[in-house]
Amino acid sequence: MKLVFAGTPEVAVPALDALLASGRHEVAAVVTRPDAQAGRGRRLVASPVAQRAEEAGIEVLKPARPREPEFLARLGEIAPDCCPVVAYGALLPRAALDIPARGWVNLHFSLLPAWRGAAPVQHAVMAGDEITGASTFLIEEGLDSGPVYGTVTEEIRPTDTSGDLLTRLAFAGAGLLAATMDGIEDGTLKAVPQPQDGITLAPKISVEDAQVDWTAPAMRVDRVVRGCTPAPGAWTTFRGERLKLIQVRTTPGRDDLAPGELAVGKNSVHVGTGSYAVELLWVQAQGKKPMRAADWARGVRITDGERAGEPAGE
Repeated sequence: MKLVFAGTPEVAVPALDALLASGRHEVAAVVTRPDAQAGRGRRLVASPVAQRAEEAGIEVLKPARPREPEFLARLGEIAPDCCPVVAYGALLPRAALDIPARGWVNLHFSLLPAWRGAAPVQHAVMAGDEITGASTFLIEEGLDSGPVYGTVTEEIRPTDTSGDLLTRLAFAGAGLLAATMDGIEDGTLKAVPQPQDGITLAPKISVEDAQVDWTAPAMRVDRVVRGCTPAPGAWTTFRGERLKLIQVRTTPGRDDLAPGELAVGKNSVHVGTGSYAVELLWVQAQGKKPMRAADWARGVRITDGERAGEPAGE
């Protein structure tokens, strides 16, 4: 088939690579988000997918909005048979959906109908799911509601961050997407409607969502930290300033601390929760680089009874 691949971030690159490596289909062009400012100089940088496509000598389309007449006209000229999609980042209008004869096929990082939305991996980790996966489905105008072509499953390990899990799913899903393209072409794969039971939603995680509630149980604190790593980053406050929490560890044997209460040992920092304490392993104070929590604690000289999570002035 002639394909136009749509994707933007680094997590979409393995799928593009898999389609290029298969040799079975022609990737005629790539659709991606426009160049964005990055780094201290705020210079415009092409998306990871755009950079990979340019390396491969593939035409790159960067519409500000995919409803633009110029983009729709060029897509019509290319006349793709199918458009595989991985984390493109913009809603596709009906005019674009109607162009490829075999539609737009999305690789989504959950086992649909679970975790429809922008942040399926983060929500799966934060919810304490033990199994997740990836699905390929035919895009409709609803939110991740189209019929499913195929799935792969992936275990969520006890120490997985959303970044760890997403990296594994990106590569497993790349193979699934390539196999889906093959099955669509040879007619061996039919999309099956999603069940109406088991629908859960995974909206984008905001910075506010990533604030740790120390009155929650320790397992919940651990899941929030892992689910929000690397983005948007779990955080709390200490002496009125934001403290990013990069890695924590639950310590079931310690239940002598009130929620948010800090206890500093020779080489350890514990915080009380609604159940037992968690140990802070890596943190990042405002304007500082990531550091071991014990080193941070020595630097700020925590006193007995100080708490995390209290706003300035308390």
